[in-house]
Amino acid sequence: MIKYLRRLNEALPMLIATILVYGILVEVVGVWWVEDKLRYTTGLLIGIGLALFLSINIASSIWGMMDVSGKKGQAMVAVKAVLRYFVVVVVSMTMGYFHLGNIATWFIGVMGLKVAAFLQPLIHKVFFGKTIQESET
Repeated sequence: MIKYLRRLNEALPMLIATILVYGILVEVVGVWWVEDKLRYTTGLLIGIGLALFLSINIASSIWGMMDVSGKKGQAMVAVKAVLRYFVVVVVSMTMGYFHLGNIATWFIGVMGLKVAAFLQPLIHKVFFGKTIQESET
């Protein structure tokens, strides 16, 4: 699985690991402060799962665009972007309708993708001693 993720994007396995660590930290810290622990946890799990899906879908979309050039590549990227937005809307509406989890923790979980993306250069520097741009040159 890691080889597949690394084939899509060299930074993707570390991004996924960062999202998972972020989810664990948010769960461990936040679960003590809420009354409805089950909805807090299920909302966070759904959000983290969605963040993982989004990161893999974005990486495969970029990889596919580089493989296919011209208008066909642009159309494929647009279709995958619409698919991502559609999945986010469907998941949020399903959660709201069936009361599957806390929508706030779901949002915090989805934002794990953004947090992981912003922390990626720092984490890469801490673990490998250089940033991704420095390792490419």
